[in-house]
Amino acid sequence: MDTPLDILVIEDDPSINEVVTAHLERQGHRCRQAFSGTEGTLLLREQRPDLVITDLMLPGITGEEIVRAIRAADGALPIIVISARITAADKIMLLQEGADDYLTKPFDLDELSARIAVQCRHRTACNRDGVSVSDDAAADGHGPDSSGAAVLRFRDWELNGDERTFAVGGIPVALTRTEFNILELLMARPRKVFTKQELFELAWGEPYSVEDSTVNVHVSNLRRKLKPTGTDGYLQTVWGMGFKLTTG
Repeated sequence: MDTPLDILVIEDDPSINEVVTAHLERQGHRCRQAFSGTEGTLLLREQRPDLVITDLMLPGITGEEIVRAIRAADGALPIIVISARITAADKIMLLQEGADDYLTKPFDLDELSARIAVQCRHRTACNRDGVSVSDDAAADGHGPDSSGAAVLRFRDWELNGDERTFAVGGIPVALTRTEFNILELLMARPRKVFTKQELFELAWGEPYSVEDSTVNVHVSNLRRKLKPTGTDGYLQTVWGMGFKLTTG
């Protein structure tokens, strides 16, 4: 198992909370339990966890409010939502609010573990399927700096893979972990057109569903965050194919 995580589980159904917590603790993780949105918020203030699992329909503060509050304060903390609400609109809304993943109840505990593993990878496997920092990025002068740090540069953007930071013209821009992974992939190979399937499978580490709108939602979120910097146009949609960076 990888390094144990401190996980905050916010779920008002005691049986689900206990089952999830027991499963994760058997895997070596350390869990704190909250049975209302208010209690979860208090625990978040006391100590930052490595990952948050939250229901939506909670007494006190709702799950949606928790997601928004976390994202306003911390762009990198992974958030997995578990909910009985199953519509595509619910999923898209939560992703837009800043959730990293969404599991519909009832869910398989092993799938939850897999989703946690995906969210907590600090580095995207950029060398998978020939994607590497030293490929197109290096050819364009956007590869690692002379110190050997995993720094990618593209026009006004600078992304540090080791420190997990992103800046435009030297000004930091807060990204979620998934948004960071997507930009890291694109900046590593700025000439390549990535299909939605490629972006999904490389950033999430799991098979892509052709009906999944997750990639579109995250790219839309990135454009919204980048618009004030005037660089949202760097993200180009290649209709019928996927996404790439504009090099002109």
